[in-house]
Amino acid sequence: MPEQIKAWYCKAGGHYGGMQRKMYVIPLLAIALILYFTVFGDRGLLRIYHLNKERREVQLRLDTLKNENLKLVREVDALKNDRRYLESIARRDFGMVRKNEVIYQFPQQKPAVPTGEQEAR
Repeated sequence: MPEQIKAWYCKAGGHYGGMQRKMYVIPLLAIALILYFTVFGDRGLLRIYHLNKERREVQLRLDTLKNENLKLVREVDALKNDRRYLESIARRDFGMVRKNEVIYQFPQQKPAVPTGEQEAR
């Protein structure tokens, strides 16, 4: 008998089938909305992924800067305390020499040309 009532209700312009669809559509829309905000929201999965990637890049840059800073601290310490290092910097960068030291400068020689090329000229 319920099937006859259902058929009569649908023929009479009722929305028995539409009501069943709404019962499925509304929860599906709610789930879709929740999934959207879970993935794309301000605290969503994509945002978390990008923040983690940025954190790794910043950490790598921090490690690089720490290593560079350590090298500079060592160099400052060597410049303050190691006279031989200071002397080597003065000689290399400024061309300084000690007292009574003689510097010999030789002209640069042109590279030797193989004999086969000399005859071709």
